[in-house]
Amino acid sequence: MKMNRMAALCLLIAAPLMAPAAHAEGLGAEVNYGRADGHWGTEIGAGYALDMAGFSLTPGGGVYLRDGDTKLYGRVEAAYTIPMSVSIGAGVRFSGDNTRPYATLAMPLIPKLRAKANVGPKYYSVGLTLGY
Repeated sequence: MKMNRMAALCLLIAAPLMAPAAHAEGLGAEVNYGRADGHWGTEIGAGYALDMAGFSLTPGGGVYLRDGDTKLYGRVEAAYTIPMSVSIGAGVRFSGDNTRPYATLAMPLIPKLRAKANVGPKYYSVGLTLGY
């Protein structure tokens, strides 16, 4: 009987370590610095992640601060989170008359905070994502 208790205790401790990390669904915010629309600037935005079995769809938007001017932008990203690791995916950014597809990669730093990079034709940025 003592061995069964020990096995149950080990299983109880190990179960959370074996479970895949879920990409959380919900609100999030981002701050990125990069080049878009031919200018360097800062993106400040928010979105809402819809999660299903490791895949996420995240529509969002925000403001792009550049050269003393502001522009609104929107985006939609689809990504897959590798359990206990990075998120990889693709997105589309809309700003004015420009539509830019891009690849995205995010790496967790601490829970709910990730470093993120976006790279596409005439668009690239690096920054932080909080939430989701």
